[in-house]
Amino acid sequence: MSLLGIDVGTTGCKAVAFDEDGRLLASAYREYPLRFPRPGWIELDSERVMASCREVVRETAGKVRRDPVRAFAVSSQGEAFTPVDARGRALHGAIVTFDARAASFVPWWEKRIPRRRLFEISGMPLGSIYTANKILWMRKERPDVFRRARGFYCFEDLLFRRMGLPPTIDFSLAARTMLLDVDRGRWSPELLRIAHLEEDRLARPVPSGSVVGELRGKAAREWGLPEGVVAVTGGHDQPCGALGAGVVDDRVGTYATGTVECITPAFRKRVVHPKLLEANIACYPHVVPGLFVALTFNFTGGSLLKWYRDTFAEAQRKAAGKRDVYDLILSECPKEPTSLFVLPHFTSTGTPWFDTESKGVIAGLRLSTTRGEVVKAILEGVTYEMALNASVLADCGSPIESFRAIGGGAKSALWMQLKADLLGKPVHAMRVSEAVSLGTAILAGTAVGVYPSARSAALELSKVERTYRPDPKRAKVYRERFARYRELYPTLRTWLHSI
Repeated sequence: MSLLGIDVGTTGCKAVAFDEDGRLLASAYREYPLRFPRPGWIELDSERVMASCREVVRETAGKVRRDPVRAFAVSSQGEAFTPVDARGRALHGAIVTFDARAASFVPWWEKRIPRRRLFEISGMPLGSIYTANKILWMRKERPDVFRRARGFYCFEDLLFRRMGLPPTIDFSLAARTMLLDVDRGRWSPELLRIAHLEEDRLARPVPSGSVVGELRGKAAREWGLPEGVVAVTGGHDQPCGALGAGVVDDRVGTYATGTVECITPAFRKRVVHPKLLEANIACYPHVVPGLFVALTFNFTGGSLLKWYRDTFAEAQRKAAGKRDVYDLILSECPKEPTSLFVLPHFTSTGTPWFDTESKGVIAGLRLSTTRGEVVKAILEGVTYEMALNASVLADCGSPIESFRAIGGGAKSALWMQLKADLLGKPVHAMRVSEAVSLGTAILAGTAVGVYPSARSAALELSKVERTYRPDPKRAKVYRERFARYRELYPTLRTWLHSI
């Protein structure tokens, strides 16, 4: 028997099969391209995404026929949605999180509901990224698509719909629409009324780990899954990753390092604090019943290092051969903190700013600056930005005392030690880097009785591979330089908006 986690990401999807002891048995991955119809517009071809999901599920399930999949659950990127017709076919590309086209609907909401009230209902600070605003944009700018759409589905519920199951969305992903009443676990009548949106055009919201149905007949054959396999709600990818990393208690948070950087701590009670609202930090349901998470993020995490690779590291790419080019790039970084400051606003910012007009900055360059210093300053810049978010959480009475690192960046000892030094806290690299898929599989297993609870399974299956502790001397330097970094964006904001 195996348990399957399906993760629908922004640039690719994967399916990972685990045994009940949390050992990875098989996996498959497919990448798909982002589309840029206009500057600031970013979409995915939902038909290609669904085809890719089917491919990875079939491939992974085929590798574990001796341990057939008993249940699966789905994790998904947040906010992205697809309008579908009565047959479930996509009518428009999926508008993804960091697409900037819906910015005008922030003042639209402000005229209709106080920010504080919206935050209290939905757990989301008002911002342009949320699904509600993308749907409002579609009603205004693509009225023909809006009129024809029978459903507006995020990727979790769209995938269930494609499998012939009822379109169902878990609370954590539903919250990312900015339309869920998170305390009552249902779509908010007040917010739907303001948005002039009918509830029956949205999927049914249920807790994470809920059974959606069983795949049988043609659907099971198409997806390469055993007859009667159980489909289970998973969640928003970051809370799923938190579960897979064992973040199920206060004062612990995941630090996910991938295309986007995220810090996700867990709370026993929902935090509704003015400073969270001011810093645009959401607090919404965890995929673990009775717990909540806060989500802080920076859109230019690993993508900024990729930008450096593609723009400036052609010689290193050629020299790398079969070696990972990132290993070669990072090998040139100095051990000590740099005197450079990188403002990682190379696209729309995440928390705490939510600024679609800011720009990236590299400050402090000299003729003596080496490319290794620039690379390390990039890593420092994205970590400084996340340290801003961690400081807000501490100000709200919810400090993070240790971080559990997941994602591709967690494999870099240099980057993990830098994070420990700059944050001044221990950083634990997890044995299973596929924490999102593991958390999703845990939810599937809990739903069919393999585990007594998601929390107990996470504590048992999440293992620390290596712990990075702050070096006192470097941590002291970073504390001093972080104070200077805090001044950078407020000082340059007006000027950056003008260029």
